[in-house]
Amino acid sequence: MTRSPWSWIPSLYFAQGIPYVVVMTLSVVMYKNLGISNTDIALYTSWLYLPWVIKPLWSPLAELFGTKRTWVVVLQFFVGAALAGVALTIPTDKVFQLSLAVFWLMAFASASHDIAADGYYMLALPEHSQAAFVGVRSTFYRLANIGGQGGLVYLAGELTERSGSVVQAWTWVFWLLGGLFVLLALWHAAVLPRPAADLRGPGRSAAHGLLAEFFAVFASFFRKPGIAVTLGFLLLYRFPEAQLLKLASPFLLDPVDKGGLGLSTKAVGIAYGTVGLTALTLGGLFGGWIISRLGLKRALWPLVLAMHVPNVVFLAMAWSHPGSLAVISAALAVEQFGYGLGFTAYLMYMVLVADGPHKTAHYAMCTGFMALGMMIPGMWSGWLQDQLGYLHFFGWVLIATIPSLAMTALIRVPEGFGRKESDA
Repeated sequence: MTRSPWSWIPSLYFAQGIPYVVVMTLSVVMYKNLGISNTDIALYTSWLYLPWVIKPLWSPLAELFGTKRTWVVVLQFFVGAALAGVALTIPTDKVFQLSLAVFWLMAFASASHDIAADGYYMLALPEHSQAAFVGVRSTFYRLANIGGQGGLVYLAGELTERSGSVVQAWTWVFWLLGGLFVLLALWHAAVLPRPAADLRGPGRSAAHGLLAEFFAVFASFFRKPGIAVTLGFLLLYRFPEAQLLKLASPFLLDPVDKGGLGLSTKAVGIAYGTVGLTALTLGGLFGGWIISRLGLKRALWPLVLAMHVPNVVFLAMAWSHPGSLAVISAALAVEQFGYGLGFTAYLMYMVLVADGPHKTAHYAMCTGFMALGMMIPGMWSGWLQDQLGYLHFFGWVLIATIPSLAMTALIRVPEGFGRKESDA
């Protein structure tokens, strides 16, 4: 029986988005609610980027062992178990250490699931269908982000108010997530097609050849012209944003006497997780449209400035401490819309860098450097904010745009790259 792609693509990419947003965002809000310091939150949750940094290094494993369908289902069961594991750690005295260990395992499983799911998608659909469903993939991945950063944060706030216990509220949230993921794994075990091309790993000699080819492809990336400038751009383009993102939720949650805005967890779920992420998605769509009309070269500087200049809204909020949720939501929408605009330029540049006979592998390597560029600045951002206070920290974030602008000035983009050719 032939399964409709609609029966599994939306749920597969929703499942791909949830563990990432849990590890990268939900963990930050939970630790802030539990009273962990900004220094520790930023340092240790930034380390959780590492699996996405190095995932290109173990991507051949999905080729060598088992089928991609098997990897997808098994990893989803593992993520479900890990989410339940977090729930078990929250009521303990060692919640920070134990939950971090589980998040670490979840991050590796999530990064591995990304590899398997994307590979499976390409095997299970013919090329014309892959193009037709790429928007569906993106939409449901974004919905997972909004559901996690918006809906689940709001739910944690609501449960906290009802139960009077932050610990109880977050325990329930993670039990709910664990159950959801087990159901998703069962669903995919039943409905995922079994494409003929999704074969088990090759024999030993073929595996040796595959590994040799992988290392050759890996080396060819570093022989690209201007690779030093390329790596500098990939690492520094999001240098200010990497620091701001780790402190955005703590800033919204911290009380006014500590320099924050004093929002409730529910309000953060609305303002940042729902309004902000919706604006981010719209900014990404608009940025893609701009590049398709003008090309990346002409659109580059406007999009770069659109990404960095709106960071001033955090400085303004740290100075004025607006008490209105509507004003805060509008400010976050402006910043996130600009971020979405600027991020499209970054993604298109990675497409340009990856272009060639090994574009899939080279694009994966670009995403690894992208994650590294988020990981390292994020690690010190909490300590820096604790030293400077929120007002001066957001001032520093604006200064930190200088390396990003400098690297943007150095890259070279071919005329017309990314522009959609008009029909004759």
